[in-house]
Amino acid sequence: MRPGRPSAQLTPRRAETPAGRLRRAAAPAQAAMAGKAASPGTAVLLVTANVGSLFDDPENLQKNWLREFYQVVHAHRPHFLALHCQEFGGKNYEASMSHVDKFVKELLSSDAMKEYNRARVYLDENYKSQEHFTALGSFYFLHESLKNIYQFDFKAKKYKKVTGKEIYSDTLESTPMLEKEKFPQDYFPECKWSRKGFLRTRWCLADCAFDLVNIHLFHDASNLVAWETSPSVYSGIRHKALGYVLDRISDQRFQKASYFVFGDFNFRLDSKSVVETLCTKATMQTVRAADTNEVVKLIFRESDNDRKVMLQLEKKLFDYFNQEVFRDDNGTALLEFDKELSVFKDRLYELDISFPPSYPYSEDCSQGRQYMNTRCPAWCDRVLMSPSAKELVLRSESEEKVVTYDHIGPSVCMGDHKPVFLAFRIAPGAGKPHARVHKCCVVQ
Repeated sequence: MRPGRPSAQLTPRRAETPAGRLRRAAAPAQAAMAGKAASPGTAVLLVTANVGSLFDDPENLQKNWLREFYQVVHAHRPHFLALHCQEFGGKNYEASMSHVDKFVKELLSSDAMKEYNRARVYLDENYKSQEHFTALGSFYFLHESLKNIYQFDFKAKKYKKVTGKEIYSDTLESTPMLEKEKFPQDYFPECKWSRKGFLRTRWCLADCAFDLVNIHLFHDASNLVAWETSPSVYSGIRHKALGYVLDRISDQRFQKASYFVFGDFNFRLDSKSVVETLCTKATMQTVRAADTNEVVKLIFRESDNDRKVMLQLEKKLFDYFNQEVFRDDNGTALLEFDKELSVFKDRLYELDISFPPSYPYSEDCSQGRQYMNTRCPAWCDRVLMSPSAKELVLRSESEEKVVTYDHIGPSVCMGDHKPVFLAFRIAPGAGKPHARVHKCCVVQ
């Protein structure tokens, strides 16, 4: 594919909502109403999915993943659909190229997507460039009933009407319809081959202009290091990278617009606080390497009950004896430890989370609800928005609640990440106060 070529044991309680999270979420029963023609406005569906697992085991995972994805599209019937993928192509992109092409072709030509007669696909396939490769893939689908939709050309600094289906790949740096950056190596020096970065596009529909930012932030390299301080050193790295992105998309180069940032933020629960709460009555045993005296394992045992092992912690092991803690009431009792977004309380908002942690799920096809014991489960995958985007989401001229924030495939193996989505409607006239700024946005 070439650039520009057209192509067809916690006490259950409600955690305090972290600053920056909105106190509103629609009931699941309302979800099916979001795409019905009787509802006013323009239906929008934003989906984020770390899909690395799909390319490591495509035969077993892709079919189920696509089925669950199509069901959500059918339920909400969006006029505008954005799918942001991270780790597109898996760990070995070159070996996965044929699977990548098949996946893209399926999305563009399947019966489930036949009413979407315009599309833009941006795939970072420049895997040989350590300086630029991010493994991000952004898909945008426009329903045939959607009129007057425009995309921003960052080089020409003007909007262009969207027609047809086009795929852009390989070197995205030269594509004027987006901005893409990989984070500098010194942001995360211990990871020699990081693929973290962001990809930004800008759109105008229903007289509203907004940026859509696909993002992948840094992971926790070691459970032991993450446990040492509160907040962890990795949380600080993510804070720096996300702050850079927000500054970049709101600088003076272009007119300001509302923005949605959705991707794999790799946000983790505050590890030290979680362990202390999970193992309140436990005693800790430290295991050190014989040659270096470095801590390689922590074992937490109950003080009584025959000193039963509650938790074992290693660099890439988080083995807690009772996984139900992370699933009960959708993990609500753990939300108080989800603190990383609070740093951006004045710049980013999020709807209430009412789904269980999105990572790390088992990649065994028969274990759709089971977490792997590699990391503490956390809400890594999120859909966040600017203050003005929040108003866009929540403003409605009808009394019907049509906002849904949820995950996809709750009981099906979707890989190690469950995709997360936000469905909402842009109310008629919602963008008119800004229409003079974004000339294309005036209703025709």
